[in-house]
Amino acid sequence: MTMNALCLTILPENLTICRFPACLSLPLWAADLTETSLLSITRTQDELSLVAESKLVPKNVQAEHGWRAIKVVGPLDFALIGILASLAGTLAQAGVSLFALSTFDTDYLLVKEDVLTQAIRALRRAGHLIEEAV
Repeated sequence: MTMNALCLTILPENLTICRFPACLSLPLWAADLTETSLLSITRTQDELSLVAESKLVPKNVQAEHGWRAIKVVGPLDFALIGILASLAGTLAQAGVSLFALSTFDTDYLLVKEDVLTQAIRALRRAGHLIEEAV
């Protein structure tokens, strides 16, 4: 299958991926984050994970810092096949690891800030259109 060119947007915020015990309630600082462009909350029986703007994450939180988000411009139809696999494969071939998030409307690829330029180059070489968010 050949993937058509996708329109991607680089979000401007620096992001942090946080980990909490599964039994923990949503931290109060995260519950108040209504003015942020990206906040992801995922709870499993093993953990509670949050992705939030780095400047909003308290220092004492177990976290991975220095991530940037590449958003697939959506909304995407649930019947589409291979979007995330195609993008992830392109980044893997370029030696870029990622943290993937999906929402009802679209997908987000988080890459470390220090390899963002490398990721953008690889995605452009694969034919995708990339713009910076304002």
